[in-house]
Amino acid sequence: MSRPEIRRLTAEDLDAFIAVRIRQLREEGAKEQIDLTGALRQYYEKHMADGTFFSWIALDGGEIVGTSGMSVVEKPPYFGCPTGKIGLLSGMFTHPAYRRQGIAKELLSRVVADAKNAGCGTVQITASDMGVKLYTAFGFVHNGNFMQYKL
Repeated sequence: MSRPEIRRLTAEDLDAFIAVRIRQLREEGAKEQIDLTGALRQYYEKHMADGTFFSWIALDGGEIVGTSGMSVVEKPPYFGCPTGKIGLLSGMFTHPAYRRQGIAKELLSRVVADAKNAGCGTVQITASDMGVKLYTAFGFVHNGNFMQYKL
């Protein structure tokens, strides 16, 4: 197994990227059996075009073996984030055969740098149990106040 190539996600990669995203959601325990392909494609095409979504991918032999994603959202500025721009990290996934090789860390480093360049004052993620170790080692800290209300 060779060291994967790491590069930015392009529109030409979307079919494979979406398939990996759906696999990731299922691996994390999602039970919904609806087809998200169209909604994901619409989201990625729109937000890649306007610069509010960016991603780096790892490829081995043309196959995506690792993904990252960052959505930039904006809310009123606050003391912890005076720009009001927040990077929402999503889609961090590494194929099981490629885990523990530093791929996720490299992908994370690149999307966090992109978020900084986009003017984000903070990056947030809802981490899977597997991801907590990576994010903690990178410097993320738990925010015990995060709550969610499902509509």
